[in-house]
Amino acid sequence: MSTKCEVRYASHPDDVKKYNTQELRKHFLVENLFEAGEVKMAYSMVDRMVAGGAVPLEKSIELVPASIFKTGFFTSRRELGLVNIGGEGIVLVDDKEYLLKYKEALYIGKGDKKIIFKSITPATPAKFYFNSVPAHMAYPDKLITRKDAIVIELGKQEECNRRILNKLIVTETAQTCQLQLGMTELLPGSVWNTMPAHTHERRMEVYFYFEVPVGQAVCHFMGQPEETRHIWLNNEQAVISPVWSIHSACATSNYTFIWGMGGENADYTDMNPTPTPELR
Repeated sequence: MSTKCEVRYASHPDDVKKYNTQELRKHFLVENLFEAGEVKMAYSMVDRMVAGGAVPLEKSIELVPASIFKTGFFTSRRELGLVNIGGEGIVLVDDKEYLLKYKEALYIGKGDKKIIFKSITPATPAKFYFNSVPAHMAYPDKLITRKDAIVIELGKQEECNRRILNKLIVTETAQTCQLQLGMTELLPGSVWNTMPAHTHERRMEVYFYFEVPVGQAVCHFMGQPEETRHIWLNNEQAVISPVWSIHSACATSNYTFIWGMGGENADYTDMNPTPTPELR
């Protein structure tokens, strides 16, 4: 089995101002991460972030590096964080098995040579969404269940952004080199996330949207605060967010998204907010 991998190059904000809709989608939208029995991924040159998906069926599937990695195994020089958004599944890391239920996460440190994905029930397969960034140290693997997450309620119903923030792989739950990952669940009646919008110039981010109901869509806002752009997404699609870009969204229904961050800074609260009336 070969890994299906596409490469995305970095873009300067001055260039992005000239992009049309098709060009924005080509450079920043990741449309098809899940294919039955396969591993698919997008390799971004922004902080070398990888966003990927794996759907094991009757046969288990192994996470192997694509040719661009130039390594013998995936975590040779990388760390990995993943969340199961499907049926119950198992991740075999070298000689240890981790059972992941729905919306549970696993951190895998640098140096683990074999990573294998399995589904407990192939008829309702596991769906593993993952982010990976370069790592300089080997830290212990760690399972983060729903009860292990740091849970914070944010927003207001009258502002349509009441949401539950689940910090899954952060400095308080797992030691990492640079990867930070969490999940935000919007409550019924709320459609806006991450408001007021912000940037953080020492780390980039990928937003992965799921639990978007059939027939509904998400409008993701990006770009510099003074000159924003938007991309429409469907269920189980992702957007690459460079350091200079805001990352916020509004949808036609409530939804859930996973945020994964990589870069120099691991302080979750270190950001540059833009007051909503100043967005352009």
